[in-house]
Amino acid sequence: MVGKMLIAMPGMGDARFGKSVVYICAHSPEGAMGLIVNKPAPELRFADLLEQLSIPKGGEADAVIHFGGPVETARGFVLHSAEYDLEDATLAVDARFAMTASRDILRDMAQGQGPAQALLALGYAGWGAGQLEAELQQNGWLVADALADIVFAPDSDGKWNAALKSLGVDPRMLSAGGGRA
Repeated sequence: MVGKMLIAMPGMGDARFGKSVVYICAHSPEGAMGLIVNKPAPELRFADLLEQLSIPKGGEADAVIHFGGPVETARGFVLHSAEYDLEDATLAVDARFAMTASRDILRDMAQGQGPAQALLALGYAGWGAGQLEAELQQNGWLVADALADIVFAPDSDGKWNAALKSLGVDPRMLSAGGGRA
């Protein structure tokens, strides 16, 4: 499940996850952790975050801040391309994606020296042991291979449709109810 995208089904019971695309950063028998990649927080600006953290901004560096999930919403994470690596601070998710939760990556991004592709998120989506598996069995999510073109796309509104289309699913054909054969 690590390195996959979860795509919320129309019948998702939790409104915070309605039409969400979640990138899974970690998954083990103890639970799972991911970042919602398609819900920008327009009231938050990268420049304001840098100022609050006393990080000088250089050049035209800017980034959209996303609502990463309902857990620890004051904590920041950067999901990024794997070529960027801060020793002891970066989690290599797979060969294409990594995650860093350090002020240093924000400094590098502000100076135009950060990763080639990045998505900033406040908070994360978390599941306890067996919880995600149960939601999958209840048809709450579809699972797709993570594509950088979707995860890092500037059009957050289009990511849900793009993720579904990556599976060959037409969003108009989805039903809020599930069934058993």
